[in-house]
Amino acid sequence: MEKNEAEKLKRWRLVLGSETKEELTMPLSPLETGIDKTLDALYQSGPRKGGLGASSPNVARWLGDIREYFPNTVVKVLQQDALKRLNLTSMLLEPEMLETVVPDVHLVANLMSLSRVIPAKTKDTASQVVRKVVDELIKKLAAPTQQAITGSLNRSTRSRRPRHNEIDWPATIQKNLKHYQPQYQTIIPEVRIGYGRKRRALKDVVLCIDQSGSMGSSVVYSGIFGAVMASIPAVQTKMVVFDTAVADLTEELQDPVELLFGVQLGGGTDIHAALTYCQQIITRPSDTVLVLITDLYEGGNEAEMKKTAARLVEAGVQVVTLLALNDDGAPSYDHRNAEFYASIGIPVFACTPDLFPDLMAHALSKQDIGQWAAAQSIKVT
Repeated sequence: MEKNEAEKLKRWRLVLGSETKEELTMPLSPLETGIDKTLDALYQSGPRKGGLGASSPNVARWLGDIREYFPNTVVKVLQQDALKRLNLTSMLLEPEMLETVVPDVHLVANLMSLSRVIPAKTKDTASQVVRKVVDELIKKLAAPTQQAITGSLNRSTRSRRPRHNEIDWPATIQKNLKHYQPQYQTIIPEVRIGYGRKRRALKDVVLCIDQSGSMGSSVVYSGIFGAVMASIPAVQTKMVVFDTAVADLTEELQDPVELLFGVQLGGGTDIHAALTYCQQIITRPSDTVLVLITDLYEGGNEAEMKKTAARLVEAGVQVVTLLALNDDGAPSYDHRNAEFYASIGIPVFACTPDLFPDLMAHALSKQDIGQWAAAQSIKVT
């Protein structure tokens, strides 16, 4: 058998697992044997009946093995599969288990869903895991978000008649260099450049986030973006989360980790109650962008939910509905409600985290979000 053919058969043997060892009698190296056993423990025993006992030493050993055999991107996938197939959520309640996992957005979502039952001995470790993911995401997403939003607002509010305390002196001096007076060693600022309404936020943003279980990773990203936008003086950011109840987490935006632990994933969905609350806290409709992040499966009063959404649009609020804010692929959502939202002028689509800063920049400058989405090859309902 040729070497290339043998390698192909060996790869198929590892993909298909030990159940094919009689049909594909390929010799495996010690490393390949280890990989084979690691994958077998997860995939060859059927859903929820794998060869790993929850909260057992086997789990810790297995978590160490996958980190040895696979790159981090694969490790994260295997961890998620283990949580789903083998019902290993109990491993997240043990500090020694948490210390061995590779932190990622989905792990944070799982910890958020368990935040009410995590024992005291595990709380600190869980917080450290969440903070590590949060810090990495902020490092990645903060600068693009701040640049996109601040740049958009600065361009849209540039003024040639600013008040004295609103003058942009570097830009004003550069503009008036031709008016330099040598005898006085000064410049006559015939043209003054500045930014209007600098004493208060130029725009208001309300992030209204569905915290039902299916929205886990979207909630994580929303919390990160909310914290970043809260640090931009020109934007006043509020964050509201909801299931069958509504919670205002605006005060928690200064600490994203505490904010995420304040979210309780799971439960039902009452979009109408959430929109009603948002309507009450919006004081400048024409200067407000409301980002509703939900799959639009309404568990409350659907007819009233539609009326409230329409009233927000009629009042001048720019409403954008994101079916998901993550990298998880096409989301499941209520098509009928999505079509209604689209019919009253609310764009409805899923957005990835890397595109969210640009989306907000366009929304805050009141550009056509449908055109923006089309330019990004995003399918809009």
